[in-house]
Amino acid sequence: MQTNLAPEFKNTAEGLAAEAILRKCVHCGFCTATCPTYQLLGDELDGPRGRIYLIKQVLEGEIPTRKTQLHLDRCLTCRNCETTCPSGVQYGHLVDIGRKLVDERVPRPLGEKAVRWALKEGLPSPLFAPAMKLGQAVRGLLPASLKNKVPAPQAQGQWPTRSHARKVLMLAGCVQPAMMPNINAATARVLDAAGIQVVLAAKAGCCGAVKFHLNDHEGGKAEMRRNIDAWWPHLAPSGEASVEAIVMNASGCGVMVKDYGFNLKDDPDYAEKAARISALTRDLSELLPELVSILKAARPELVQAIAGSQAKIAYHPPCTLQHGQQLRGGVEQHLGELGFQIQVASCEAHLCCGSAGTYSVLNPEIAYQLRDRKLGHLGEMAPEQIVSANIGCITHLQSGTATPVRHWVELLDDALQNDALLK
Repeated sequence: MQTNLAPEFKNTAEGLAAEAILRKCVHCGFCTATCPTYQLLGDELDGPRGRIYLIKQVLEGEIPTRKTQLHLDRCLTCRNCETTCPSGVQYGHLVDIGRKLVDERVPRPLGEKAVRWALKEGLPSPLFAPAMKLGQAVRGLLPASLKNKVPAPQAQGQWPTRSHARKVLMLAGCVQPAMMPNINAATARVLDAAGIQVVLAAKAGCCGAVKFHLNDHEGGKAEMRRNIDAWWPHLAPSGEASVEAIVMNASGCGVMVKDYGFNLKDDPDYAEKAARISALTRDLSELLPELVSILKAARPELVQAIAGSQAKIAYHPPCTLQHGQQLRGGVEQHLGELGFQIQVASCEAHLCCGSAGTYSVLNPEIAYQLRDRKLGHLGEMAPEQIVSANIGCITHLQSGTATPVRHWVELLDDALQNDALLK
């Protein structure tokens, strides 16, 4: 798509990056067919192609309006369009740039500004954990809109204490330890069973996604730099402190950390470090083939015990995993090798559940329509449990169903612990 940058964007990092992305777009419209918001709203400007035109107009000097801002706000950033696009358009990077440029030119109403500020400053804050604990204590008294965002209290379980020669770093995350602490503990226990030790860097915090996707790019980049500084001492080329990978058990964090190299490419002090961090980052599911191989060899009775349960499990692959990281099929395939009866929905498994980070707070009407649509398809399998790979999807889906919704690693952790109890 030919773009003539306005003088204010020529020779700027954002302008050049956006122009390079736009030039790949042939406005074919394939992306429209798989866009959740276009399917619900039926407006060309609520699909990727329409939003690309809006961003192009801004870059060419047209003054954006509140309407421009609204259509960009409604994008889930699910990146389904990237999976569909035959030209390799990096829409996710483009919409991040477009939203930031529009926000700099279109003032938001005070109420909107306050909610967005509270989200970007509150979720990564150390105060989030005590606030969540208070919310859980009075959960039964909360209105439904708040109760949906406050999961029932969850026991963490024991953190493994053994040391192993093999070590991986893991990002604890900003909201996961407070909302569902057992996910991190279960990850550590499963990796421990395979002879891999989880290391947490004390000063690492939010991956930067919350602020970055709420158009505070500098705030998001500051959090990226802080994490790089926290992790860097563990990345020595050799020695006891070395780790072999940085593991993410929240796919939303994983897709952002894998983008550190892109987001900090123009930072002279961090570009090289960021590229290395991104290269070392692995979603937990990327370790599954090796984990399965190790466990099948070391504990063959485990497969028999899992297969014997015959519990039906539905798997929802998050957009950040299947579209953002382009990782599809691995979770259900490899858990199936261990004997789990796990399936994805036969219809619209590729579509977003509506969580999308802070989207379900800022656009609840669309988010809940997508949630209920997703749960309808998952419910057709009559599962005993629903599993996913991202804290946002898990809490959002759980708010609409009585069926337990968990992280897939907790299934494996349960099986390992039950097997240990039987010995």
